[in-house]
Amino acid sequence: MSDIATKKLFENDRVAVWELALEPGESAGLHTHQRDYLFQVLSGSTLETFDKHGVSLGELNFDTGSTHYLTLDGEELVYGEARFPATHEARNVGSNRYYEILVELK
Repeated sequence: MSDIATKKLFENDRVAVWELALEPGESAGLHTHQRDYLFQVLSGSTLETFDKHGVSLGELNFDTGSTHYLTLDGEELVYGEARFPATHEARNVGSNRYYEILVELK
């Protein structure tokens, strides 16, 4: 299992702040989110997510400057009307470098 992002930048008793940087074709690896979180996209691209068995859950395009909030509901993440497994892999399938700052809420 991988960490939820590339590098932890900060942590205290209320939040953990991570950076996620993925070049085209790179994967964040299989990981599990255990908290609600939000992320700010600093360099957008298209990400494809996969469940723990490697089955594609679809692609999402994340635009530069966009902010997203996900909640944990049992073993699923809720993103608007969409639900997907808290344990998943994300791969940059776009042609641009993807970079975000992710904040986990404790």
